Amino acid sequence: MNLFEPNKRKDKLENLGDPLLKLNELVNFEIYRDDLESMYKSGTEKGGRPPYDPIKMLKVLILQRLYNLSDRQTEFQINDRASFQRFLGVGAYESLPDEKTIWLFRERLIKEGLDKIL
Repeated sequence: MNLFEPNKRKDKLENLGDPLLKLNELVNFEIYRDDLESMYKSGTEKGGRPPYDPIKMLKVLILQRLYNLSDRQTEFQINDRASFQRFLGVGAYESLPDEKTIWLFRERLIKEGLDKIL
């Protein structure tokens, strides 16, 4: 096992042209943060775990649409694929949403009418 193998692989992927890396470079997803965070400021949430970062959740939906994935397939792929994790900006041990959370986020986006804006 070569200590530098993971870096070589990452460099090779970048040279091959990772389309998700390019998408992250081209789109400033932060411009959507205020709109997305407004979904959580209704005051109706009581207790529970804090919501996932809304930008990461938006990116999950983008991956789902780009790769035509079901909620269940999306949950698997974001846990399995390093390119998806890089796109989402998550660390190796960071918690990722399950299929129900993905569904709920999409439904909330639709309910708030943000699916038409974004």
